[in-house]
Amino acid sequence: MRCAVLGDPIGHSLSPVLHRAGYAALGLDWAYDAVRVAADGLPGFLAGLDGSWRGLSLTMPLKRTALVLAPEVTARAALAGAANTLVLDEGRVVVADNTDLPGAVAAVRERYDGPVTAGTVLGGGATAASTGLALCELGASTVTLLVRSPDRAAEAVAAVARHPSGPRVVVGSLAGDPVQGEVVVSTIPAQAQDAELVARCADVPVVFEALYDPWPTPLAAAAADRVLVGGLDLLVHQAALQFRLFTGHDAPLDRMRRAGEVALADRQSRA
Repeated sequence: MRCAVLGDPIGHSLSPVLHRAGYAALGLDWAYDAVRVAADGLPGFLAGLDGSWRGLSLTMPLKRTALVLAPEVTARAALAGAANTLVLDEGRVVVADNTDLPGAVAAVRERYDGPVTAGTVLGGGATAASTGLALCELGASTVTLLVRSPDRAAEAVAAVARHPSGPRVVVGSLAGDPVQGEVVVSTIPAQAQDAELVARCADVPVVFEALYDPWPTPLAAAAADRVLVGGLDLLVHQAALQFRLFTGHDAPLDRMRRAGEVALADRQSRA
């Protein structure tokens, strides 16, 4: 059986490491690869699959375009307006799902069991939408998105606003507006995390850095004395949910996480 992660770029992805570790732990004779697929290349890729394919993980820029290619879309993928998972049967897509949303909830709760009444998301893309919705799932009644361009964040804002709890969604400027709430989620590149932004996040008790490479980012490095949820935490939890959807087996979470930690340490030693 075959699975893969698709995106562009894709060489940085640790998804093959995690899923292959899961297969090895359970003795499954499955393959999982990383395949570069451009924004307009997903329909063609899907058309070429044979009956051995069981699942696809999706990263940017495919998360939003995938929704229109599936005959069924889960409620959480529809809510987020993005799918990071395509479940296949005999090589044909049967459902589009979003495991980023519940994966983000699980990642936070693994590290922090306190209240979440409000939160701030840095960035306005598909990951910002999923993590903003996760803040709502955790209890936030106000979610602030700090972005460079409000127009480009419109889809993420609309997604968070669709949450059944009816959150108040505030859009502010990444360049200088305050960071509020118990949790700040960063979905922006490490190079965009300047000293002034890091200082604005200094009083937030929980830092959720969605990146895992490079590590640590400036925000993560400054959070050593606070609760830090890392990109690997998110990747592992969302991958465990995908693993179950693809294989029908519960994921060996600890084995998958350890494989990711080893791979990241190896990258850092060679950098």
